[in-house]
Amino acid sequence: MNQQPNELDGRQRQTPRQSRLLGGLALLSALVGAGCKQEAKLTADTDPVGTYALVSVDGNKVPCTVRHEGHALAVQSGAFTLNADGTCRSQITLAGRDAAIEVKATYTRQGSKLTMQWQGAGSTTGMLESNTFTMENEGMVFAYRK
Repeated sequence: MNQQPNELDGRQRQTPRQSRLLGGLALLSALVGAGCKQEAKLTADTDPVGTYALVSVDGNKVPCTVRHEGHALAVQSGAFTLNADGTCRSQITLAGRDAAIEVKATYTRQGSKLTMQWQGAGSTTGMLESNTFTMENEGMVFAYRK
């Protein structure tokens, strides 16, 4: 049986580039959600753990269509979850896919800055401000709101 390098049992597997793209989408939505408004940054005793909903990608309110490397991506929804054990995950639902795309990472926190090391991919940084999380990945800004 001939299979494409990124297919398994007729389903397309996620490449490391797609993983980084998804992580970036989450960050992008967070930045857009924050807008130009100044919000209080997290203090050392603020607990960032929880689920943040994707609100924008590159300033476009979700659901939206964004372009990345010449491809149109119809973003339906997304979420970024921070766990107390130093792990996190980013999920994004794109039109035309049966299931959400999910990538996982470990994170470290320094004040309001989070650094995520994605499984099978690189690392990205994001910022937490009040109930908003933003990150830039693959040239796109993802903004999430708790």
